Amino acid sequence: MRARQLLTLLVALAVVLVAACTRPESPLPIDEQEPKVLNVGATGEPDGMDPITVTGAGTPFVLLYNVYETLVKLDPEKRPQPLLATEWVVSEDGLLYTFTLDRLAKFADGSPVTAEAVVSSFQRILDGDAHGQILADFAPVEEVRAVDERTVEIELNTPSNQFLIALSTPSGIIVNPAADPATLNQTPAGSGPYVLGEWEPGQLVKLTRNTNYWGTPTHFDEVNFRYYADPNAMNTAMLSGQLDIISNLTVPQAITQFEDSEDFVVLEGYTDGEVVLTYNHANPALAVKEVRQALNHAVDRQAVVDAAWGGKGELIGSMVPPTEPWYEDLSDFYPYDPERAKELLAEAGYAEGLTLRLRVPTLPYAPLAARSIQAQLREVGVEAAVEELEFSTWLEQVFANKDYDMTIVAHVEPGDLPMYAMPNNYMNYDNPVFNELIAEADRGTPEEFVEKQKEAARLLTEDAAANWLWLLPNIIITTPEISGVQENQTSLAFDVTTIASSQ
Repeated sequence: MRARQLLTLLVALAVVLVAACTRPESPLPIDEQEPKVLNVGATGEPDGMDPITVTGAGTPFVLLYNVYETLVKLDPEKRPQPLLATEWVVSEDGLLYTFTLDRLAKFADGSPVTAEAVVSSFQRILDGDAHGQILADFAPVEEVRAVDERTVEIELNTPSNQFLIALSTPSGIIVNPAADPATLNQTPAGSGPYVLGEWEPGQLVKLTRNTNYWGTPTHFDEVNFRYYADPNAMNTAMLSGQLDIISNLTVPQAITQFEDSEDFVVLEGYTDGEVVLTYNHANPALAVKEVRQALNHAVDRQAVVDAAWGGKGELIGSMVPPTEPWYEDLSDFYPYDPERAKELLAEAGYAEGLTLRLRVPTLPYAPLAARSIQAQLREVGVEAAVEELEFSTWLEQVFANKDYDMTIVAHVEPGDLPMYAMPNNYMNYDNPVFNELIAEADRGTPEEFVEKQKEAARLLTEDAAANWLWLLPNIIITTPEISGVQENQTSLAFDVTTIASSQ
């Protein structure tokens, strides 16, 4: 018995010694490890890879902050924070901005982000090689100068409360000056934590890790933005485990499919996206204020939200989301009143009816909203001929060429009230009083800025310049392992730099 116990003890001791003397298995070299991949479902695909020349929100959605960086970046409370610039000083008269660049910042090819690179990026805009919103953001800029390698001065011709915020948008991206501008629409050249790995229009945008990134490393080696023309197909992909994130649930009625908290996390936040029934003021009928007022009274906006977006979304009555300091609740300014709509049409000379083209993009909310509005307008004698266009076609024909009478689109740009004062805007809206209010707001004190913006927004509503329908909610679906997703969409970017996974 004692001999058997001694044998057992010796065997156990041998096992311990072998275990103690055995080297632990070494981890695989980094280049042999399985890459960490994030798959994101999306709907609004990019129309190109150059945010400066390409309109549409799909391009900055994938590139802003992920591939391209800006001097400053807004935090969730919309306050400018350092990004490529470590600090900045604004002169007392508000005409001179001086930025100090981070000495570590470099582009994906390893070259440093210098003051000359900033000058090159912004001079391209000043030379006119940009689309309308970008040009409007830089309208106050007189000159951009490199003081030394890390110091940039931007001189304005008038004070601008909006300018620093504009620098956090696609207008403020810094492009590698070594890149050929002719190639930027296919191959972006930024300083962000990712580079473009692959682009299959209509299917996929793949971002791969920038191995030269100068800032905090990101969690994922690869990020795939996968595009779905059919939002139900995107939901199916999420349910079947093909996606880690739905970037914004575009069939809110389907939210119950993701109620199982063991499999999914549902985030419900807000966006700055105003869904707008836009009027083309070049149309003779729509140039008449009484006609626009009639159309606004003819539409039950809650019924439109119920039909198009499952009842999710806050009713609005102006081009200002509730998160802005100059917000005023104008959602009841034109209450649903079909009889009043008929009276106004008669006063305007359209008692016998009116036919208008309603040309909408095939984005998830627009066709459903169009059909609801079409039925309601028919009740007051207005026939809306609905035509659905692919988004790229809509951008060309409606947004660029202004070939429409009415359209529906969500404007997701932060602080986009001044778009109605832009020269040659796609609404063909030109109100000198409104334009002056916007100008006074931008060059005024911070207090005057809020006051004048609020006054301008009310004027726009009183003028029935458009029918502001509802504010898009931000409904994001993730798997339980995902963390760091920004619940509220306060910029044009789907910023993956903060996202991680526990797996």
